[in-house]
This record gives sequence, C-alpha cells and structure tokens, in this order.
Amino acid sequence: MAAMTRKRPASKAMSLSLAFRFLAGRYHATPFGHHVNEGLIEWPPSPWRLLRALISVGYTSGAWNGTGPPAAARALIEKLSAELPCYRLPPAVGAHSRHYMPTGVLDRKTRREETTLVFDTWARIGDGELTVTWKDVCLDRAEASILGDLVQCLNYLGRSESWVAGRVMGESEPVPEANCFPEPRGEAPGHGCEPVALLAARSVSDFAAWRVEQLDGALASLPLPDGRKPSKTLLCKRKKAAEPYPDDLLDCLQKTTTWWRSHGWSWPPGSRRVPYRRPSDAIAVGAPKAKRAAPPEQRVEAMLLALTNASRNDHALPPVTRTLPQAELLHCVIVGIAARHRSPPSELTGCDGNGRPLRGRHEHAHVNPLDLDGDGHLDHILIWAPMGLGAEAQAAIRATRKTFTKDGIEPLRLALAATGDLRDLVRLPDRYGQRIACISGCAETWQSVTPFVPPRYVKANGRNTLEGQIRAELHSRGFPEPAAVHPLAPAPRRRRDAAPTRGAVAGAGETTWSRFRHFIFSRRHGPEPPIACGFSIRLEFEHPVSGPVALGYGSHFGLGLFERYASVRTGAASAG
Repeated sequence: MAAMTRKRPASKAMSLSLAFRFLAGRYHATPFGHHVNEGLIEWPPSPWRLLRALISVGYTSGAWNGTGPPAAARALIEKLSAELPCYRLPPAVGAHSRHYMPTGVLDRKTRREETTLVFDTWARIGDGELTVTWKDVCLDRAEASILGDLVQCLNYLGRSESWVAGRVMGESEPVPEANCFPEPRGEAPGHGCEPVALLAARSVSDFAAWRVEQLDGALASLPLPDGRKPSKTLLCKRKKAAEPYPDDLLDCLQKTTTWWRSHGWSWPPGSRRVPYRRPSDAIAVGAPKAKRAAPPEQRVEAMLLALTNASRNDHALPPVTRTLPQAELLHCVIVGIAARHRSPPSELTGCDGNGRPLRGRHEHAHVNPLDLDGDGHLDHILIWAPMGLGAEAQAAIRATRKTFTKDGIEPLRLALAATGDLRDLVRLPDRYGQRIACISGCAETWQSVTPFVPPRYVKANGRNTLEGQIRAELHSRGFPEPAAVHPLAPAPRRRRDAAPTRGAVAGAGETTWSRFRHFIFSRRHGPEPPIACGFSIRLEFEHPVSGPVALGYGSHFGLGLFERYASVRTGAASAG
C-alpha cells in the first residue's frame, strides 16, 4: 500500500497593515510630475514610493548586497505591487518655508551672487499614525520576516527630512477604518471627498505583457536574418533599442530618475496613475475652516479684532480714510467663510433665509474699523450687532485670519482681541478701553467720528432735508427724538433769505472736515451713495442715550459713527 502523505494547507489571503509614525511631525514629498516650487504635497505616500522605499532600505540596511534582493524579497515586492493599498490618514496641515538659494552666478551690475526663491512644502502630521493596508495579500514566513525587518529599518519616508518609525501591525491589533482608498470605477466622489492621483506599480503579468508588446514594436524594424548569423552591428542596434525597457518590474522600481529620463520616458516604466479618494480636508491649508459650533453656545454682542502687518509697522496700516472699503472687504471674507457649510447667518448678511432684507432697527452686524491709538491708521475692527452674534457667526469671525488693503504688498493679519458685550470691551486696558467707551458709552451729546453720508438726496425743504434724514435715521434705530441737530461742516446750502439751520455752529468742525473730505464714500459691491459727500454732525438729546450711534449710508461699514462729545472736547484721539 502506497504511503500516504499529508498535504500542507495553502496559505490564505489575509489583510496586511503597516503603521508609520512621523517622529518630527513632518512629511516632505512632492507628487510625481510636479516641481517642488508648485508647493504640492504627495499625501498619502503613493504605492510606488512605498515599494521603492522598501527596496532602498534593503540595500542600506545590508539585508541584501549589490546583486539585488533575494528570491523571497522579490516575491514580497511582486505580491505588494499586485494589490492597491488603502490608507488611514491622520490629520495634517500644509505648511511651507521659503529659501533664497544661491545660484553661483554674479549679477553684472551689483556684483552680487544671484539667488532663486525655493519653496519647501511639507505636511505637519503631529502625533497621528499613518496606516497602509493591503486587504488580500498572502505572505509566507520568509516574506513576512523580510517585510518586518525592512519596515523596522526604514528611517524616513519621502524626503530625508521625513523621519519615521514603522512597524507591521499584528493580526489581533485593530486596524483603523480606511479614509483613503482606490476610487471605484464609474462612481463620482461623494460629499466630503476629493480625487487624488497616486503613482502605483503594474502587476508582474501586466508588465510582462506590456514589455513584450513594446519590444515587438521597437525591434520590428531590426529583424533577425533567416538562415544566417546576425552581424554585430545589428545585435548592437537591437540591444540599444531594447535598453529603454527594463527586464522586470523589480528592475523598473530600481531605476533612477536620470535613467528613465535619458531614455525618453515621461513616466517611470512599469508605473500607472491610479485615482484615489481622500477626505477633502486631508491637508488643511490656509486659515482654519469655520466649524459648526454647538447651538447652546452663548450669543455675544461684539467681537474686537486686532489688525497688524508682517512688518509690525503701524504706519503701514490702512489710513482712517479707508474705513468704508476695509469694512466692506472684511465683511465679504467673513460671509464667505460662514457660507462654506450652510447659508450664512442673518446677523452677518442682514437678510433672512429667503434673501429678503431684515426689517426693524438695523440689528444685524456693524463692521467698524477703528483707530484706537490715535495715529491716523486703522488698528482694530469692532464687529457689533444689537441682535447678537450666534455660534456660526462667531466661528466665521474667529476663522478670519487675514484681509487686504489697497497697494498692500502682503495681507493684513487679524487676531481676536476680545469678545463679549460692549460693556466688557470697555474694561480693556489703557486707551483701548477708553476709546471704546467713547463710542459705546452713555451721553447727551454725540459728535461724528466718521462722516455721515445721507441715505437719500438732500432737499432744501421737506422731510429729506439733512436734518430730516438724520432724525429719520435715529427713529429707525430706536433712538429718541434729538433736541438739536448741528451740521458742523460742510454747511448745507440754503437760500439767502432763509434762517440759519437750527442749532448750527458757525466755524465749528473745520479741523474735522479737513480730514472727512478724504474719506471714501462709495461702496464697491453695493449701491452708490445719493451724494458723494460726508457731513460732520453733532447731536443733542434731552436725556443721555447709550451708543453705539451709527447712521446713514454705509453705517454698517464704518461710516456715520458718533462718539460722546465730551471726549472730543477733552482732546481724545478719534476712532476711524
């Protein structure tokens, strides 16, 4: 009876996962086909890059010598190239630095060495772990052992600055759910995802078929003669024609960029571009996005933003005469950030959910650029709304990190300085709190800080006179009827036989008007003012009223702002 032998069970395909932790918290890699100065980051590391890293560390660690990988290592690389991996991407933030590198060329005029600007872009990973998973890979013990040694010896991934510590995850260790995976054919990316093309290797069989087809085409014009020995010249030509086609897939992965470019390849032979899906926020770039805050968050009346520039030179900030355009520009940025997730809140837009303007006492947001240090340049921006700023509006304002100005070389930087009710902002130290108190305090007499621009054409008689429009504006905002309205400058036109305007102050406000004449009175993205002229006004009430007082055209963008008259008489610095 023949001896019976027990067959060894075949190895079953199983999931294989590698985990990488970036020791310096940074990952440097440029996507294939792009220049480093484009500022792009290959995230996640492409399957092609992972395979080349494993082959490279085999040489540097001494796992194999110059003859190349052994049979088990070759089988490992071939099996990993046959499957496309999935990734679990940790949170990453895009960052960069700029360097002026010497070129070794002297400028003829200055006799100084010329430099060129180079961008160094990277992803800031932090403490997160990158997980790479092949779902259907069958490795024997030798191949698994080689993989473990290679991953453990891998000291960087991408460029040499990207220090990593890698490991093969155990079978019992839970694998995080993948958030970056090959894109299914015929399906468009869903909400919250974006496509990204990664470079991957062909399978061994695909590459072999491709190589045979390419060689047949390259050698078709150099056939071997029938029945006689080919000449040395013909053999040399055939050898040269076959040089651009590596022998196998492993040979492709070991070729340098110089080699395949010298042979006319625009892409590495044996590679292919594979569309992947990754989260749309896989690499956060620029200012943080406005996050949807929890509804229970308390509404606030006002938020104060500090305005600075890269040089820290206060005199390089916008002048107070640019109050209207700076406020309008910042408002557009804030509304744009708030609209990334859903419709922007009504306290920012002044419109309801159907786009209709809110009715009532102008309770939506006012954006007031201010000159709190009195140097004639805008240094803070006060955003206040009588109806309160909700969670979404607060998040959008906090996420606004920069704005721009006319003729500015670099953007202006914004930082949240204070938030709360106006009475909370009055407690700010030194002159900052004092200036806000002049705008938001309680007084019987108020005088213009920024020009009052009439919302309608000024008529000589009737309700649309200058005084009539001011009283109507006060009434629409819930203020009591003023005891007197004093147009300070310029004096309104009147007939020669007409009596002086009630409460007019002769010769007053000349210094104020000389500054008001240079203000910008017209919005860029809104209706034009009826008249391109601003007035300096003083208001008197029978009883003290609480500010802020903002009236007329552009009152939600810094124009028509008043302050307590006592502060003007004591020589306090004006706010823009």
